[in-house]
Amino acid sequence: MKLSGKEKLSYGLGAVGKDMVYMLSASYVLYYYQDILGVSAIAMGIILMAARVFDAFNDPIMGVVVAKTRTKWGRFRPWLFIGTVLNAVILYIMFAAPPALDGKGLVAYAAVIYILWGVTYTMMDIPFWSMIPAFTEGGKERENLSTLGRSCAGVGSAIVTIITVKCVELLGAGSERVGFKRFALIIALIFIVFEVIACLVIKEKSTVDVDSPSVGAMFKSLVQNDQAMTVVIAIVLINASLYITSNLLIYFFKYDIGGAKWTDDYTLFNTFGGGMQILSMMLFFPLFRRFMSAIKVFYTSFIMAIAGYALLLIQMIVGVKNVYLYFIPAFFVFMAFGMLTVLTTVFLANTVDYGELKNNRRDESVIFSMQTFVVKLASGVSAFIASVCLQIFNISDNTDTVVDHVAASSSIMGLRMTMTILPIFGLLIAIFIFGKKYILTDEKLEEISNELKARN
Repeated sequence: MKLSGKEKLSYGLGAVGKDMVYMLSASYVLYYYQDILGVSAIAMGIILMAARVFDAFNDPIMGVVVAKTRTKWGRFRPWLFIGTVLNAVILYIMFAAPPALDGKGLVAYAAVIYILWGVTYTMMDIPFWSMIPAFTEGGKERENLSTLGRSCAGVGSAIVTIITVKCVELLGAGSERVGFKRFALIIALIFIVFEVIACLVIKEKSTVDVDSPSVGAMFKSLVQNDQAMTVVIAIVLINASLYITSNLLIYFFKYDIGGAKWTDDYTLFNTFGGGMQILSMMLFFPLFRRFMSAIKVFYTSFIMAIAGYALLLIQMIVGVKNVYLYFIPAFFVFMAFGMLTVLTTVFLANTVDYGELKNNRRDESVIFSMQTFVVKLASGVSAFIASVCLQIFNISDNTDTVVDHVAASSSIMGLRMTMTILPIFGLLIAIFIFGKKYILTDEKLEEISNELKARN
């Protein structure tokens, strides 16, 4: 039975809510603790990386737990609900650090809460994406749902990216610390409402009885599924490249472009970039797919992203201060990353069928637990790199005083190079690995689908 419009809408709302939460953490936790609360940039970088190492054990185990779950509400929805409520509470606590804490106490608080945030986010994110193969009949329907999910997730990310700084400014009435606390509460409540709607409407339709592998068997199956591992590596490199830029973007507008209206420029830029990312998922990706294969769209997106980063670096070097001129490279970068986000999800979903054919087991939860882990790993790596950049180049943490060009020219140049050269390097590595290893073309996928039908 095909998906109903109500099911698609509820799934899309769930994607919006969860990525609003994710983007608030991924893009602003470093800024909140380093620039607002005064925690050392290196300390925050170590915390973010350590949390991702912990996730290396937590995420795959959660995938196994989901696979073993058997309830009258299904395998996925109970964890989606539990993880959502817990993660919403932790999100608020993360951006509501007690004013009495400082020094080592604040560092310890940040470390514990951030790790708990990662654990609870995993609880809901793995079942959310693992539903795709069990929620669809495969083929075009699966790709369409993946596109819808990622498009709506992009909407959630874009909303938070666009409105956060101005909402914090408004809600805090001059205090960024208070503003973030109130804003986090609002996002947490929206998150719960959207995921509850998804839990009430979506239902698992796959009749495949997914085995519950041990942790050892799970890692073995992932190693054996070379296509899943190839996509996972690409996801790490692609997301790390984008997150490096997004983590440092607020510092670029605040300390490089500067001026009393830097928050307006930052919001305007993010509005344009977020809009382009949404359009790329919902309009440009389907349009490109009419004329070329998914893999060709994938490579086209890489070329666009690299070209955009190169142009961005040139504009930075020549000292462009007009935010509207930065829309040109933003067009290429955000449109490319929007399509890459959809494509990597589609590619990862396709590896489930490949793994079933090769290993005689459907590992939705296992494979999608890797997606959750690697996206958070990319976030941790990029945050660590950003924190090292802030520490080495001595980017100021004077958040409540508007300063024009507070940093030395060498510091600004280091910031610019980190934001552009490293992402280009990461994308080139991703292209090389993907081109060498990925074999699941449209023709190959049809062949696999036919073989599975014949086998079953």
